[in-house]
Amino acid sequence: MFGFSNEIIIALFTLTMMEIVLGIDNIIFIAILVARLDIKDQAKIRNIGIGLALVIRIGLLFSISWVMTLTEPLFTILNYSFSGRDLILLGGGLFLIAKSTFEIHHKVEGDPEHALPDDAKSTKKASPGGMLAQILVLDIVFSLDSVITAVGMVSHVGVMVVAMIISMVVMLASAGKISAFVEKHPTIKILALSFLILIGVMLVAESMGQHVSKGYIYFAMAFSLAVESLNIRYRTKNRVKNS
Repeated sequence: MFGFSNEIIIALFTLTMMEIVLGIDNIIFIAILVARLDIKDQAKIRNIGIGLALVIRIGLLFSISWVMTLTEPLFTILNYSFSGRDLILLGGGLFLIAKSTFEIHHKVEGDPEHALPDDAKSTKKASPGGMLAQILVLDIVFSLDSVITAVGMVSHVGVMVVAMIISMVVMLASAGKISAFVEKHPTIKILALSFLILIGVMLVAESMGQHVSKGYIYFAMAFSLAVESLNIRYRTKNRVKNS
């Protein structure tokens, strides 16, 4: 176990904040996915998905020696060396791009189920099992990135575990509100999906050895969300004025 020195406390706080930031895209994607489930299943599947993310991250931490071997090259194609980590990031990035593009198309083009009678609409709902499988794929991708970041920042496994548990508790507490907010504001949903495509592109670039600073991406996300929040406030004010 570790003692609570100033260095440990600072490391714990810094890593916890970093894990929360890294977990935001995970929460947003889970929120968008579970919105396609029946209302009664949404909270349960969302919490299970976040819980699985915690289990995966702690499991990866305690097998960190194996995780580090994932960085060793497996094969080379056109002067690009691919490791196990690269393949996971590549697969996860392509999945994010494809899934987010499909969701944007689904939102923009409209849902064909609206043309169906009520009894047929119920058959169009996604299954909890299938949705959980998709969440699990993303949990693995985001967890790998999160664990490698944690190992680069802190040398104490105990600090990493505590930071991840705290960040997951924060995610569980805020996931419902984030889901409700994203579902209430369609423009936020499209914006979030667009950024998930950007994150997918970044993961594909990372898998090919092209490092992209996450600081640029998170700044762009924060700036766009700030602008969109002003738009939401403006539209709300206009609706109140015109009502």
